[in-house]
Amino acid sequence: MLSTPSPSLHLTEFSLPRAIEMASSAQFSLTFKPLPSPLFSNFPRTRFSPFTTARPIASRFKVLASQIGFFTRLGRLIKEKAKSDVEKIFSGFSKTRDNLAVIDELLLYWNLADTDRVLDELEEALLVSDFGPRITIKIVERLREDILSGKLKSGSEIKDALKKSVLDLLTTKGSNTELRLGFRKPAVIMIVGVNGGGKTTSLGKLAYRLKNEGAKILMAAGDTFRAAASDQLEIWAERTGCEIVVAEKENAKASSVLSQAVKRGKEQGFDVVLCDTSGRLHTNYSLMEELIACKKAVEKVVRGAPNEILLVLDGNTGLNMLPQAREFNEVVGITGFILTKLDGSARGGCVVSVVDELGIPVKFVGVGEGVEDLQPFDAEAFVNAIFS
Repeated sequence: MLSTPSPSLHLTEFSLPRAIEMASSAQFSLTFKPLPSPLFSNFPRTRFSPFTTARPIASRFKVLASQIGFFTRLGRLIKEKAKSDVEKIFSGFSKTRDNLAVIDELLLYWNLADTDRVLDELEEALLVSDFGPRITIKIVERLREDILSGKLKSGSEIKDALKKSVLDLLTTKGSNTELRLGFRKPAVIMIVGVNGGGKTTSLGKLAYRLKNEGAKILMAAGDTFRAAASDQLEIWAERTGCEIVVAEKENAKASSVLSQAVKRGKEQGFDVVLCDTSGRLHTNYSLMEELIACKKAVEKVVRGAPNEILLVLDGNTGLNMLPQAREFNEVVGITGFILTKLDGSARGGCVVSVVDELGIPVKFVGVGEGVEDLQPFDAEAFVNAIFS
């Protein structure tokens, strides 16, 4: 006797009770084909049976949502903190402000007949403060046009227009100054840069700031070349009350140390893993390639990591930081800058130059030696600090 093939029943056409009722009266093979949902399109598909439900997906979605909320709040808190620390920013840029004080004198008794002379001297003041030739010419020529067209009629209006030009440059090309920490724990931040730029110190100060906002921090001593680097980071770990992962043996690869740290961060529920790396010249391509290995090692443990790759730049180098920034960005893809030692430099205009040149935001600025002196960058506070 020939058996009749079993028709296929799809849940996309019938309800589950109706399907079971029909199955009891005839031979049917049940195949369940859930409709795709855009809400869960990023999650792996789950095979359903009459005895399974969508709870695992919903549960996982809640976990991810809570993590997104934590990291969003963390980034926002740090950003808001910058607005309350305006005094530190103001005092930190005192030398740059002194350099630019001549602008107030120039504009105090400004009149239309003196426009060319005043703008020439203003241009010189901006160049001395390391605004860079391209930005300086752009700003000065825009002021000249507005003066000659009658839009700007007084020294105070010219100064306001100058400040607005600088602020527009910073907010247009470098607006994402908040830390972007993704939605998976742990978030991973890699700190990179040349020797002597202040990487390890910046990492320690960043750990202090994040810990104070309620995050559980793990440090990774990935600078395996410099003998004292691990010791220095261990001091910062003790000082900030954070845990640390160091190399278990000499000559360990930086990538293995970072991988081990991120695994521990994932297993033990840390919120953020801060990864130190060895200082290297941007012209040493073999060492630069090691950074790629570090990045890949971290990504194998947590998909999408590192969430941030922050390049530390020494403010005392002024416009000389631009070649460094270009090379590091080409190799590993920089997401933000930390500009250090700006309190001892009169070259604060380099902040504007590096943002305008590369379109990468400045996320923190170092304006002192204290543990709280790594300040979240706020463009408006910066402009007010250098053009008081």
